[in-house]
Amino acid sequence: MVSHRGDIIPIIQVALDLLELDRSVEIAKEAVAGGADWIEIGTPLIKSEGMDAIRTMRKAFPERTILADMKTVDTGAMEVEMAAKAGADVVIVLGSADDSTVLDALRSAHKYGVRLMADLISAPDPVKRAVELEALGVDYVNVHVGIDQQMVGKDPISILMEISEKVNVQLAVAGGLDAESAAQAVRAGARIVIVGGNITRSDNVTVAARKVRQSVDSPESVDIRGRGTVDQEIRAIFKEVSTSNISDAMHRKGAMKGIHPLVRGKMVGTAITVQSFAGDWAKTVEAIDIAKQGDVIVIYNESKDIACWGGLATLSSLNKGIAGVVIEGAVRDIDEVENLGLIIYTSNTVPNAGDPKGFGEINAEITCGGQTVKPGDYIIGDESGVVVVPRERAYELARRAKEVNKTEKRLFDEIRRGGTLSEILELKKWEKF
Repeated sequence: MVSHRGDIIPIIQVALDLLELDRSVEIAKEAVAGGADWIEIGTPLIKSEGMDAIRTMRKAFPERTILADMKTVDTGAMEVEMAAKAGADVVIVLGSADDSTVLDALRSAHKYGVRLMADLISAPDPVKRAVELEALGVDYVNVHVGIDQQMVGKDPISILMEISEKVNVQLAVAGGLDAESAAQAVRAGARIVIVGGNITRSDNVTVAARKVRQSVDSPESVDIRGRGTVDQEIRAIFKEVSTSNISDAMHRKGAMKGIHPLVRGKMVGTAITVQSFAGDWAKTVEAIDIAKQGDVIVIYNESKDIACWGGLATLSSLNKGIAGVVIEGAVRDIDEVENLGLIIYTSNTVPNAGDPKGFGEINAEITCGGQTVKPGDYIIGDESGVVVVPRERAYELARRAKEVNKTEKRLFDEIRRGGTLSEILELKKWEKF
């Protein structure tokens, strides 16, 4: 494993992938104050503002290296020339571009005195392509796992470790890096550590950049924690974020209707589903015996006027370590239930119960609060309500919700400084014509 590539101090590059130019300049200033060396003008910002984004950054940071993430895949010479004349020092071409495009981009880079970085994002065989790009003569190769790929669990560090054994070209790395994984990247041979959202979406950009600075300067001093199982990681993220964050990550979907907190608190778990009928509470309590620690029992009961759950069922659930209960139906024994403290969401409370007739099913697909719920789906509840996350997309949606949470933290910080949400997001600019 290559380390520091000749003991050269690693470079921190902050990636600006916002759409608003003024916000990007301010965030870049805060990142530089925390120790960022290079400033990357991300593809979304270039698409939003064109070459003016590069010109503006060049004027704001005359002494810093400015990288333009053009993601060029054709007309290599033309796009490098555009970026170079606007003030870029380094221009990115897609590593998967045809060799003819890379070579023409290199000729233009040499002509205009800039450097060329090839980005391996979505390259079918990144190790093979890195060797080829080095032979073509690029200045840097960026081992990059894109945002959408990160959401489904892909990680750039393992790819970087393999590539660093095959090439001598200077390596950059990007893809969801934070202070801990930045240290891993340096240990694995990265010369340039590119950090985006974990700096730019932080509620304190300078502090976040400083943490990365410290970790890349002293990578051996950083403790690398194990990630645990996928389920553990999913649960940990869902505990950090809100149901509002999750619904946003799901494009405003997933929220139950008419279901409200009875006993409040944060609830995260996997679903044990129950379909029962008008006050029949047999299957609802039998589900407690099937559930494991950390599960959430999700019940559809036909009637909102006859309780299918109460104090005895609640105490039984606590004995099993159940994380919570969601009921489209009614709950009784409210004083006992509240004192016991198990998190419960319901659509109604009444004093009268039904009888344990035994009709219904456990662990079948049900509808609760207007949402389809399958056994094993992730159920998250907080003060805003309950969301259902399909098991097969849980890791991706947890990661996306975390990005939503980071963005909101940054917006809160900017609003506290005196702006308004509309002004900061330039909403009028982005309204449909």
